[in-house]
Amino acid sequence: MEEVCKVRVILTGGGTGGHIYPALAIAKGLLARDPETEILYVGIRDGMEASLVPEAGINFAGISGKGLPRKLSLETIKVVGKSFKALWETKKILRQFHPDLVVGTGGYVSGPVVLTAALFNIPTLLHEQNAMPGITNRILARFVRRVMVTFPESMKRFGVQKKLELVGLPVRPEIGQVSRKAGAKHFKLQSNRLTLLVTGGSRGARTLNQAMIEVLAQLAQRSDIQVIWATGNTTYTETIEGLKKRAISWERPQWRVLEYLKDMPEALACADIFIGRAGAASLAELTMTGLPSLLIPYPYAAENHQEHNAQAIVQAGAAKMILDSELTGERLWKEVEGLISQRSLLHEMGAAAVKLAQPQALDKIVDLCKETAWH
Repeated sequence: MEEVCKVRVILTGGGTGGHIYPALAIAKGLLARDPETEILYVGIRDGMEASLVPEAGINFAGISGKGLPRKLSLETIKVVGKSFKALWETKKILRQFHPDLVVGTGGYVSGPVVLTAALFNIPTLLHEQNAMPGITNRILARFVRRVMVTFPESMKRFGVQKKLELVGLPVRPEIGQVSRKAGAKHFKLQSNRLTLLVTGGSRGARTLNQAMIEVLAQLAQRSDIQVIWATGNTTYTETIEGLKKRAISWERPQWRVLEYLKDMPEALACADIFIGRAGAASLAELTMTGLPSLLIPYPYAAENHQEHNAQAIVQAGAAKMILDSELTGERLWKEVEGLISQRSLLHEMGAAAVKLAQPQALDKIVDLCKETAWH
């Protein structure tokens, strides 16, 4: 009987959840396709990935490292020193694990790991989540076998056209699997009422929260409009104080003002409009669920990638955008009022969002991983 060789894969990506979660999705996709696959996740030993990856049940190896500061300083010299150490540590991990494939999803840590693997002639792949590629991935694209991208817009920003594959961004399997009725029931809301879903991410978005106070003031007399609003854990207390100052009673049957939203599949299922940031993972979930959106890109994201992400969705007709610097309560209410008064526009935006979805993203990525590992 012919012996089946196990495929050994190193995944690397870190710094933010936007790089880590796609890598974990790829890991789960590979294991679902072939449970015998051996996977090792290489990340910064004190980065977010150091806790998230083991929690997901994936083996983790940590290396030294830190992103380069924007300005030349003593800190730059220290970081460069860590970079050389990271290359040495990566070399040791590659020799011990003997991977058939290395996949990078961006962030500083992808640099030393993917580059070292490529120089050792180990098959390498990149996945770029954003419409504006990060600097690490733009550099690494010259060395890897293939570059997988999420947005068609990002393809013109790489200088290696023959290597590019449009695959989309894998989302959690439970996204799009919850019915509207079940989602509304989960939050004790009515399934037949228009519902706003508002979130600035786990930590929150102060400008968005301040603007939303005005929106709630306007909606106070509208029992037909429901709201699920996750303020974020660092801004919850000040947001509640802001509502109290405006004498807005926020504990209403049609409103859910929460510190953190862990039940996103249910929230997306019962929402009609999403209001929030423009991270690639969030946008992939919005397109999978066909949800119209009002996007306020995070202004301090690297390469301003959230604004580029949002622009791609806006140009497709699936979203409207307000820049963070232009966001006020009055401006946000004007946009919200325009959307809730035009149900036909919401329908058109939702249909445009669905057209952008890439439901086969994970299958395409796993196919490319398998193909690259064996060639």
